Amino acid sequence: MDRRQSLKTLLAGSAGVAAISVGVTSCKTETALDAKVAEGIYGRTPSEIKHDERVLSEVFFTEPELATIAVLCDLILPPSPTAGGANDAGVPEFIEFIVKDLPNHQLPLQGGLMWLNGEAVQRYNNTFTSLTDTEQKAILDDIAYPDKDGKTPQFEFGRKFFDRIRGLVLTGYYTTKMGFDDLGYVGNRPNLWDGPPQDVLDKHGLKYDENMIGKYVNHDKRETIAEWDDDGNLLT
Repeated sequence: MDRRQSLKTLLAGSAGVAAISVGVTSCKTETALDAKVAEGIYGRTPSEIKHDERVLSEVFFTEPELATIAVLCDLILPPSPTAGGANDAGVPEFIEFIVKDLPNHQLPLQGGLMWLNGEAVQRYNNTFTSLTDTEQKAILDDIAYPDKDGKTPQFEFGRKFFDRIRGLVLTGYYTTKMGFDDLGYVGNRPNLWDGPPQDVLDKHGLKYDENMIGKYVNHDKRETIAEWDDDGNLLT
């Protein structure tokens, strides 16, 4: 199993991904409410709107820092034959927003980027973004996993940084439509149900009405709107 498939397997079972809501659009004439939805401000209080405007207007990371984050995005979640990578989904921009919205990420991430460049200079006499793919991965291999034996304490800060940014990359990617599609997440849809199984019905001394079973246990007609006659008999 490759790295992307491993991440998808972990995330597919996550309650957090299942809780994501999916918006729908309507064909009706646009109203004031529709305009607010289109502008992305529906449901936001005035103070929240003001907060969003401030956050979006600020700049936190420098261009070299954003370039390093972009490289990390491709190393953590690169494109695959069936899906775009983290950069394709705009994850660097997401991380830029998050550090302004949640300032507790600022020092650990900025410090981690400094550590990463320092390690690159120490090993290869160059900045992280200027290294070859093999050299970049060699550094990340040392900080991507827990030090179970305690043999490399010099990488502990790097591990904490990488754990944080890896989490942000995955969160940013798998909360976009591209990420939904990669997971195969389709949102809430009606499933197929045949009713209580026969052994449960037998246990409680119950059975289906023979006149009704052909109507209400019919998967081919599960999307048909029910119709009733004046006497309360099901027609469809």
